[in-house]
Amino acid sequence: MTRTATRTAVGWHVELEFEEDDRHTRAAALVRLPDGTEVRSQGHASRHAVDADQPRVGEEIAGARALNEIAMQLLTKAHTEIDDASGRTSHSINV
Repeated sequence: MTRTATRTAVGWHVELEFEEDDRHTRAAALVRLPDGTEVRSQGHASRHAVDADQPRVGEEIAGARALNEIAMQLLTKAHTEIDDASGRTSHSINV
């Protein structure tokens, strides 16, 4: 007997917004999951006085920090769901 795997397409909606001044960049990140959950975080970047003014670099750093925090929150959420479903403590999920 041949067994065919069923595949389901799933999408997540990710939003990043930035606020900037001459030396600082703040990123706000939001991920909307298919179950209706929203996960939010913030990231910050500061330009050193001797560095060139490169707003894109500040956005990349602040955005990466915000998304990294989202990743950690999602890992915690996954652990909780595994533990709740299994009735035991799950092993650490490494990044």
